[in-house]
Parts: sequence; structure tokens; C-alpha cells
Amino acid sequence: MSQSKYRFVFIQPFAIDSESEFLTWTVEGEKEQLLMNYENLGLGRYLEGVDWDFHPGPRAPYGDWPVENREEFALVAAARLAIVKEACESGRYNGIMLLGGGEPGALEAREIGKRYNIPVTSCATAQFQVASMVGQKFSIIDLAESHAMYYRNLVTQAGMENRFASMRLIPYPLGRPGYDDQADSLPVHKARALRGEDSSAVKAAVDAAEAAILEDGAQVITFGCSGTFWLQPFVKAGLLERGWDVPVLEGYSAAFTQLKLLVDLGLDASSLMFPADRPMRSRDKIL
Repeated sequence: MSQSKYRFVFIQPFAIDSESEFLTWTVEGEKEQLLMNYENLGLGRYLEGVDWDFHPGPRAPYGDWPVENREEFALVAAARLAIVKEACESGRYNGIMLLGGGEPGALEAREIGKRYNIPVTSCATAQFQVASMVGQKFSIIDLAESHAMYYRNLVTQAGMENRFASMRLIPYPLGRPGYDDQADSLPVHKARALRGEDSSAVKAAVDAAEAAILEDGAQVITFGCSGTFWLQPFVKAGLLERGWDVPVLEGYSAAFTQLKLLVDLGLDASSLMFPADRPMRSRDKIL
């Protein structure tokens, strides 16, 4: 890796067995092929001038399917932190982005990054913060309810309650044990939509976004699980067709751009948010 201004590593939240029936993304090839939705979302334009590596993440410790519930998120978070620490210690990078919509281990990764003065960004927090720059209220489109309830807590964790309008769910989950009808799963609809075919999942997402605008007061639309990010251009176009010119965000471009901004400003996390084990000075009171 050269010594360019931006030297980043993007770390997946987990990896599953290449033979898993629930694997719906590319695990072999160039880094652009491994980065989910690189072509679909036009991510290359955000990465111009960036030297970046892709890390597939830790092997999922719970099984061979996508993370969805709190237990799985906790296991994945703990497993990913060792990779974050190794990346910081390598001296190769001046920025780390955590891939994955639910950003498992994000706060802990930022604490690790602070020790090395390396900024760490992640998809949910970046979307919330960008959404608050362009509108008063944002809504989230997500899929499985177990994932959505975990993700809902991220809004509170990020201090965005006063900017949160709603979370709208679409009934197209990812594959996992107990969900046998994968013929109607979201990855199937993604392939269909990218071929230019009609998809009821796309319509459901556009309907959910419009309902968030009309019924919940949303002025910005965001997405939860990274498995929904591919919907961004379809929802944006669908809302425009219905007369709604509103920002529609997804986590990757928001977090990429935020990471470049932090490097440009020479910023990482505050030492008051992530104090050292033995800080130079300590407070008497924390509100």
C-alpha cells in the first residue's frame, strides 16, 4: 500500500463458509468484487484517490448464515475487534471502516482506534449523522424484526432520538435456519431487480419509504441491514416517480465519505468519550 493521503481498510462483520446455502455474496475475486454493491451503488466514485484493502471479517462464531439477532451481533462484535486492533498495530492504515449495517463492535472499535489516533467509521452511525445534516427527521428501512429491534437501539446509542421518525420493515428476510422459503428472500429480489425485472421487494421498500414520509414525518430515508443497501437507487427513483425529492442514504457511501472527512480534519475520537486506561487528567463528574 502506498503512502497516499487516504490509507483505509474496510472490515466485514463476519464471513461464512463458501459452501453455505445462505451465502449470497461474492467471496473470491478482486477487492471491488468482494465489496458488496460496489457496482450497484457506484461506490468507486467515493473511493477515488483512496488506497484501500478489504478484510473478509472473522469467521461467524455462531454458524453459517447472516447475523440477525442480538446474540449473533455480540459474538460477531467480539470476533471483529481483534482484526481492528491488528489493523491499527500494522501501521498501514490511517482510517478504518466497519462494513455491515448493524455495525457490531463499533464503539469498541473506536476505542481501539483512539489508542492509535486512527478514526473508525461505521454504517448506521454515519447514516444517522449525515441524515441529520440534510433533514430534521429520518426513517429506517429494515427487514427482520429481530434485526430491527437490535438496530433500533443504535439510534438511542448514537443520541439521535430527536431525529428519529420511524423504522419501517419489509417482509423479505435474508436466509437462515428456519426460513426455508428462500425463493422469496431479499437476495433473490436483488438479483431480479439488477436484471431489470420487476420486484415486489422494491415496491415494498418504496411503499415503506413513502409511508414514512406521509405518516411518520420522515424527511430522509436510510437503511438498516447492509443486505438492504442495494435498494437505495431503486427507492430514490421510486420516490421521485411519486413526486418525492428526498435524500435516500445507504451506509457504505456515508461511512466512506465520513472517514475521508475525519482524515482531512485530522480528527479521531475524543479522549473524553474513550479515555485511556490511565488518562493524563480525569474528571470529577460525568453527566
